[in-house]
Amino acid sequence: MAAGVVVLLAAGALLLGGGSWPASLAVDLSGPLGRASDWIVDNRDSHPVFLYFFGHISNAVVLSVRAVYLLLLAAGWAGVTAAAGLIAWRVAGLRLALTAVVGFAVCGLLGMWVPTMQTLALMVVAVLASVVVGGFIGLATGLSDRTHRAMRPVLDTMQVLPAFAYLLPVVLVFGIGVPAAVLATVVYAAPPMARLTALGLRGADAGVLEASASMGATGRQRLLTARLPLARKELLLGVNQSIMMALSMAVIASVIGAGGLGDRVYQALASVDVGAALAAGIPIVLLAVVLDRTTAAAGARVGAAPDTSALRGWRGWTVAGVLLLAVAVAGRLLGRLSWPEGWIVGIAEPVNRAVDWMTAHLYSGVPVVGGTADWAARFTGWVLDPLRDGLQALPWWSVLLLVGALALLIGTWRTALTAVLAMAAIGVLGVWEPSLDTLSQVLAAVAVTLVLGFAVAIGAARSARVERLLRPVLDVFQTMPQFVYLIPVVALFGVGRAPAAAAAVVYALPAVVRITTQGLRGVDLVAMESARSLGATGWQQLRQVQLPLARPALLLAVNQGVVLVLAVVIIGGLVGGGALGYDVVFGLAQGDLATGLVAGAAIVCLGLMLDRVTQPTARRAGKGA
Repeated sequence: MAAGVVVLLAAGALLLGGGSWPASLAVDLSGPLGRASDWIVDNRDSHPVFLYFFGHISNAVVLSVRAVYLLLLAAGWAGVTAAAGLIAWRVAGLRLALTAVVGFAVCGLLGMWVPTMQTLALMVVAVLASVVVGGFIGLATGLSDRTHRAMRPVLDTMQVLPAFAYLLPVVLVFGIGVPAAVLATVVYAAPPMARLTALGLRGADAGVLEASASMGATGRQRLLTARLPLARKELLLGVNQSIMMALSMAVIASVIGAGGLGDRVYQALASVDVGAALAAGIPIVLLAVVLDRTTAAAGARVGAAPDTSALRGWRGWTVAGVLLLAVAVAGRLLGRLSWPEGWIVGIAEPVNRAVDWMTAHLYSGVPVVGGTADWAARFTGWVLDPLRDGLQALPWWSVLLLVGALALLIGTWRTALTAVLAMAAIGVLGVWEPSLDTLSQVLAAVAVTLVLGFAVAIGAARSARVERLLRPVLDVFQTMPQFVYLIPVVALFGVGRAPAAAAAVVYALPAVVRITTQGLRGVDLVAMESARSLGATGWQQLRQVQLPLARPALLLAVNQGVVLVLAVVIIGGLVGGGALGYDVVFGLAQGDLATGLVAGAAIVCLGLMLDRVTQPTARRAGKGA
């Protein structure tokens, strides 16, 4: 393999020379995309497609969100909080019910009750639409192999394409406002529901399906009585993941008029107000935690033995409904629909004072170690700049060859071909240089993420106490909106590519830690006991037993780290990250469809290439196990 690469490098140097991607092999899409954008703007208020199709969709979305929001306001803060607690109690028990009540109460205490209700109304409609759309797509892909093959690249693109890239066409069609925000959220949150629905349907027990067919059941009857009931856990997990993905879009959707908590975070980002951002970010985290725990508990109860206690079944739901109605009516009679002003606790000022102190004492002038600004400058000068300059100095054909060789090492020739074609498509789109700049940021951030993540995960895998202490921290980091990370990072590190990489590290670290810890803890106990009986030390057990046996989990951690880092590096275009992230943000801000979509397509290709060179095929994974 190595000899072949050397021969190809020598042949390429002689035949193709060096330099960046040739201009003759690039395609300029600015003209066609610009004309398409102009046509949409000119015909948005008059063409029948907009008036009688997209217009009806927009009106339905607005009416649905407004109806849910008015219902939440009519229930009042007491009714909504009671509803959250009672539903959590019926689904998961008293502990989660208390968590739900405290979570919604904290939203009010922070002065964010109305924005929380706005976000919750938008999320309810977006999640319902995501579940319906994703469910139908999953149904089609789960029942048809041909549809499954056709939809897989579509779902891949929907998940990898950065949100900023598809916000622009949505805004062009629907304008700024709630409809565009909801539909952009649906595009982002529907793929997990589709994938998990298809997984559940395709994984249904063949014996049960055969028995159902032998009893004369039609295809529709088999679907309703066998396939869907057997796939209930996957369906509920799909709902759970759609909720989490929709909430992660709350801040990004605020850029196009979603309002609510996301708008507060976005305004705080514009003014670098860490306290205001945290006050709005905490309710998003609390909503995510409550909804995640509730749907996860509902999924865990699927297939469990029914509870015959007095307050279970329809009696329990009746009691919960009566209590909820009583609380809502009492709040309305007492005139307590809005959260009382006297109960609000302001945290923005003390948080900002703490940030100011950290900035004053940590930004620069720290003895021996230097300040955070020095770290950012060194990371940029010693890591990011050399890595970017090195990648951009490589001949374009050598980059393709290197990508193909890496993909072939970890996968098959099909994997390698896909990775090479994805990288070549970037050159054809005419964004070769900024793509390599983005790639350098991703590689540097992934390296830091993996070093920190593996070190923390090893400690968590070896100590149950460490894992318990880390769990709430990882929960907060995973559910905090991506934008929130940018604000303290900018305050500490300034503006540039290093802060964007730092925010990406913080965002991707929890997933790497969780996956690696689970993989190390899942190593066969017999193998560990055998190593101990042979006198192996703890370090030897880790290096010679745990890490080799946990290789699939480690590779998955690398893959997820790459995907998550890429997502935040793109958002880093808002804080000086430059490259493709800047092009996407610029395209959205200026309404430049060509710049935004071309950069978005390049990001999809970059994500596809990185996925292929970091995720082994089943054959390779089996050989390495």
